[in-house]
Amino acid sequence: MLSLDTCIAFFTLSLLLGFTPGPDNIFVLMQSATQGRKAGFVVTLGLCAGLVVHTLAVAFGLAAVFAASATAFTVLKVVGAAYLVYLAWQAFRAPVGALASQVEQQPNLRRMFLRGWIMNLTNPKIVFFFLALLPQFVHAERGAVALQLCALGGIFILTTLIAFGAITYFAATVSTRLRRSPAAQLWLNRVAGTVFLGMAARLALAQR
Repeated sequence: MLSLDTCIAFFTLSLLLGFTPGPDNIFVLMQSATQGRKAGFVVTLGLCAGLVVHTLAVAFGLAAVFAASATAFTVLKVVGAAYLVYLAWQAFRAPVGALASQVEQQPNLRRMFLRGWIMNLTNPKIVFFFLALLPQFVHAERGAVALQLCALGGIFILTTLIAFGAITYFAATVSTRLRRSPAAQLWLNRVAGTVFLGMAARLALAQR
């Protein structure tokens, strides 16, 4: 299995990556700011559920097969971009005022989880990221490679929970007062919609 030094080094790197601005933590930031803390935490759980799938795919060789397929890459990124455009449309249409506040207090947690899960699974860049990162910390002489990859994936998921949980907490705290103002709610919704459109464009233009 993994050595303690390897675990500590990978944990430190993964934690730094978790706080580095990227599509997933920006997504969590905007969901937390517009939907509230509970929604942000559930979105994070959805993203981590997607990381479980990516980890297993890398551990058992499925990701390598996918990475070799240009068609699969294109289909997945188009689906992901379309989903982000849909979220942008929802953000632009979101109600403001007292009604919006009531909705934010009771977010649809199942929908929030699925948002995070779909967002993660439809980002083909994560496949290439895991394929490039995880094997660097694997040592064949220390046992089954698949188990080492799963352990590294578990560490990455743990650091994601820590980093994204912190982002969720502070984003939701700052936005609580803003959401009490209809004008601020409208501004937050428009910013969220614009961010989602930007993420959709970036994903649609992504190259292997």
